[in-house]
Amino acid sequence: MHTLKGTKLAIFLGLFPALLIYLGIAIVPIGLSLYYSLMDWNGIGSMSFVGLDNYLDILKDDIFWLSVKNNIIIMVTGLAGQIPLGLLLALLLNRKIKGSGLFRTIGFMPVVISSVMVSMIWGMVYNTEYGMLNNVLGLFGAESWKQNWLGDSKWSMLSISIAYIWQNCGLYMVIFLAALQNIPDEVNEAAELDGATGLKRALRITIPMIRGTIMVGVVYSISNSFRVFDLIQIMTGGGPAHQTEVMTIYMYNSAFMNMRYGYGSAVSILILLFSLIVISLLNRLGREKNA
Repeated sequence: MHTLKGTKLAIFLGLFPALLIYLGIAIVPIGLSLYYSLMDWNGIGSMSFVGLDNYLDILKDDIFWLSVKNNIIIMVTGLAGQIPLGLLLALLLNRKIKGSGLFRTIGFMPVVISSVMVSMIWGMVYNTEYGMLNNVLGLFGAESWKQNWLGDSKWSMLSISIAYIWQNCGLYMVIFLAALQNIPDEVNEAAELDGATGLKRALRITIPMIRGTIMVGVVYSISNSFRVFDLIQIMTGGGPAHQTEVMTIYMYNSAFMNMRYGYGSAVSILILLFSLIVISLLNRLGREKNA
């Protein structure tokens, strides 16, 4: 009994510093944001209590709902692009091929490049006058396909989504590759003896064995989509006419550009709630599928 209590105390003491840091950088700021969201405050003067008025004003704002729609687009395109592409790259690089280490480095490189550099790279790719994309289209005689990729509301979100997928798919490649390399060799050998090779083995054996890791990647992709900010802020600033504005940029403009810190704090709480709702629904669907 004394040994068990001592072990629990040692575990608590070991976890306490990390718990303290987590409280300081996560829980306390959320609590402060919730408090400020109930206030009318410009960040400098005195605060006045307004209750849920900030939330009601947000829900009446069409630009906010446009930012929600854009966040959904980023989330869906991220799931449809990053997860399958990361898994495909992981499956290819998991094979014993010459130069696989170099390809892994190249695939992971966009993840370690700063978002500022990624935004500048894709901004040059999409540039209307001297951008690589329009120049390539012109080289192949597809002049009619040239577009103002970031300035046209029809193409701006798709263009940003492609840059977002390119920036992050390497992360999921590494996560899935680590899971694939933890699959026992005996499983692959048994699959080969049973005649399961190539795509058949990947679909029926390999992917089901790393399903838990894939679900972790899906959850992370969803949560990451609600935090996207710098990529869009640098590439378009939310334009044209708010057509690429996501909730984080809406929050930034409300709090720091319009000096409505209480309103911006309310937006941050709604971002947290939306992400928790989506992730909770996903986890529930996963549990029902496993049942």
